[in-house]
Amino acid sequence: MADRPTAPARTYTKDDIKRFRTNLREEVDGTALYLLLAEAENDPHLRMLYEQLAETEKRHTELWQRKLIEAGAKVPDFRPSFRVKALGWIARHFGNALVTPLVAQMERDATSMYDSQIEAIEHRLPADERSHARIFQEISEHHGKGRPFDVDIARIEGRHRASAGNTLRAAVLGANDGLVSNLSLVMGVAGASPGRNVVLLGGLAGLLAGAFSMALGEWVSVQSSRESFERQLAVERDELEEIPEEEEAELALIYQAKGLTEDEARTTARRIMSDPTTALATLAREELGMTADEAGNPWTAAITSFVLFALGAILPVLPWFFIGGVWAVALSAIAAGFGLFMTGAITTLFTGRSLLFSGARMLVMGLVAAAITFGIGRAIGVSTGV
Repeated sequence: MADRPTAPARTYTKDDIKRFRTNLREEVDGTALYLLLAEAENDPHLRMLYEQLAETEKRHTELWQRKLIEAGAKVPDFRPSFRVKALGWIARHFGNALVTPLVAQMERDATSMYDSQIEAIEHRLPADERSHARIFQEISEHHGKGRPFDVDIARIEGRHRASAGNTLRAAVLGANDGLVSNLSLVMGVAGASPGRNVVLLGGLAGLLAGAFSMALGEWVSVQSSRESFERQLAVERDELEEIPEEEEAELALIYQAKGLTEDEARTTARRIMSDPTTALATLAREELGMTADEAGNPWTAAITSFVLFALGAILPVLPWFFIGGVWAVALSAIAAGFGLFMTGAITTLFTGRSLLFSGARMLVMGLVAAAITFGIGRAIGVSTGV
């Protein structure tokens, strides 16, 4: 029986070798940084977590060393960079709480470094980097705020949903955008005294243009976010089916970062992984920072943005449907001023500031913007003889 032909060995380019060396340097730094953080950490649970992360980085290091050998290149004897040594020194002398926000930012910046590298994808390095970023985000948010961490198990298991606070905030800001922008436009045009019909036309054109722009922007933003989420969710679903043990271990690490002990984290992760639907939703929330519900509907977002912007933008236009001249300018300012005060007052739901202060602040800033554009319109009207 004839031997099967073997697949030809891959030929690596100079760019591949350069890339492998860059990756190796990054992983050497990562391993060293995690070990330095482990040495400086007083909490035994977090120390163990850092050591486990260092083991992951060590496996990455060994991968790039093998790739360099396969490419026939010399494996450099990299040492930790000055940046890593400096962070380790700060952690050792002043505590990890001071450096974990910096490390969290470094991990966020590195989440996409392997997304286009086929060798890394084959060994799940992109997923590891996303997991590390999420873990350090949790550590940076909780570190140094007391032990044990106040971990909300109900939130971990997805029993709490996001409140309507963000929706209300978006509604108020959308209406305020329409109000301020169209008030400034109407006043700018009215300042040139071109006649009631021109001001009315300009106000309606500004309303429609702004509303369509807001709607399109929201549609694109939400649709892009949803498509990205669905693509990453498909990856998580595949990984959950192919390597459930690794996903469970990864989830346990995240919960250790939240403050659970290793046993508690493993028990919680095991309970969640026992239900595939709950496991997928939890992994999406913990690793991707979003749920299917939070991804949003692009058409709902677009229509809502259009309507809210238009509601704010119509206020300064309303008087011009019936009258013109100075009275229309005054009534436009009054109607818009009422809207400005109300939107400012509603923001106290988010800021906790005084209703009078927030409403007056928004009123003053909006009317100042309108006065400036009115003055510019007046100056243009005088100079051009409109």
